[in-house]
Amino acid sequence: MAWTFSLSAECGAEQVDAEQFAKHFDGLSWVLSNGNQSQCHTAVLQDIEENWWCQVLPSGISEVGIDSSDIAYQMTELGILLYQRLQPAPPFRYALVGVEADEFRTYSELSTEIPVISFPGLVLAETVWRSLGALTLFRPFSPGYVWHPYEGEVYKPLMVSPDLKNKLKELLVIT
Repeated sequence: MAWTFSLSAECGAEQVDAEQFAKHFDGLSWVLSNGNQSQCHTAVLQDIEENWWCQVLPSGISEVGIDSSDIAYQMTELGILLYQRLQPAPPFRYALVGVEADEFRTYSELSTEIPVISFPGLVLAETVWRSLGALTLFRPFSPGYVWHPYEGEVYKPLMVSPDLKNKLKELLVIT
């Protein structure tokens, strides 16, 4: 199973809005600080509520999740670059960068669950932000948008190392 790192943006009820958003990112490329090149590819899709999404997928990055601190660094660097490009992007309702961020919440889920504290990096159109109660943890992002500031990607050794998991299990065994 692939664990994709992406920018996912919900663009509302009109397919053309998601397509315009996709054009803003499609083919864009960067050379990262480690010398690797990454190029953006996009996909436009519709969710179960018939709203349109654009997924921006940078190439040249791990598809198995964050299995080292170097990968977390590369993803964070790409995340910052994606957020910079998002600032002048065509209109969208909300967006998030991260591993498995694709269609992370439908509009109705976002508006009823309000788990925004668990989504650092969440960018909201000001109209959506106001409809959610104008939560104070959000800061200005770009004209018409606010965000819960991005914190970068995190490497968690216990998630990927069987050896460390076993050592932790030994520690937790009560004698």
